[in-house]
Amino acid sequence: MSVQELPASSSSPYPPSPADPAAERTAPDGTAPDGTEPEARARTAAAGPARSSRLTVRPAQQARRTVRAPRWARRASGPVGVLLLWYVASATGVLPVNVLASPVDVVRQAWELTANGELPSAIAASGRRAATGFVIGAVIALSLALAAGLFRLGEDVIDSSMGMFRAIPWVGLIPLFIVWFGIEETPKIALVALGVTYPLYFNIYGGIRSADSQLIEAARMLGLGRLGLIRYVILPSALPGALIGLRYALSTAWLALVFAEQVNAGNGIGYLMSNAQQYFRTDVIVLCLAVYAVLGLICDFIVRLLSRRLLTWRASFDGDGV
Repeated sequence: MSVQELPASSSSPYPPSPADPAAERTAPDGTAPDGTEPEARARTAAAGPARSSRLTVRPAQQARRTVRAPRWARRASGPVGVLLLWYVASATGVLPVNVLASPVDVVRQAWELTANGELPSAIAASGRRAATGFVIGAVIALSLALAAGLFRLGEDVIDSSMGMFRAIPWVGLIPLFIVWFGIEETPKIALVALGVTYPLYFNIYGGIRSADSQLIEAARMLGLGRLGLIRYVILPSALPGALIGLRYALSTAWLALVFAEQVNAGNGIGYLMSNAQQYFRTDVIVLCLAVYAVLGLICDFIVRLLSRRLLTWRASFDGDGV
């Protein structure tokens, strides 16, 4: 087999393309058909391809930043809109006074009850009941959750029983609490404690059992004992769930207090509401409901601040960028 030897002047093993200007035939005197000299053609070839053949990459245009209202204004827009709608409906007569008092009447009644000291006294009495019941329920829930979450025997004994008792409506236990504890402060506090126990227990227990097994194995390889695992791995992993349970528990405490203070209460927000019901005072009833809502909102705000302080190590999605 013979191999055809390429000419020494050829710089490529492939035949020149007719479209390539360098491949065009030259005149005997070295001049190209377009009249250019060999030196000019050499300088053009050394300069690289033509400018029109280069690929230019330009950055994409940045999206215009839309002007947004402050976050506090967006949060307040919902309640303010409801208040405005309520005021317009009351002022135009669409919402009769005997059905629901106007916001102006509610504010006026709040001023009168605050001036005579009746509303602050009721808030203090209800706050004491809610705080006492919450502390008792939190201690019970934390103890049961730790026992069920950290020990398999505790899970077998406690978790199924808590699941069974949770299905019982705790409001329906009021008559039984009256039989057991009488009609004084004890049944009210017991009802609040019972309402707090369930959300705290299940969220703490779920947080403990959702700890990453790979982190636990890595901690064991580093030499941590059982107490070290609980302190540095398991409890920090359960903290986000515990804070969620705390939010639910605080709101449930005020909800349970609404029912508890309907039972032979001599003071408190529920006592004001019960008296207003007998005289068809919708302004006082709405005022008491608004006080419950504000107290619950304050508790939720405190838990949010606590979450920001305690969960600084945890990167989470904040809803921005979608």
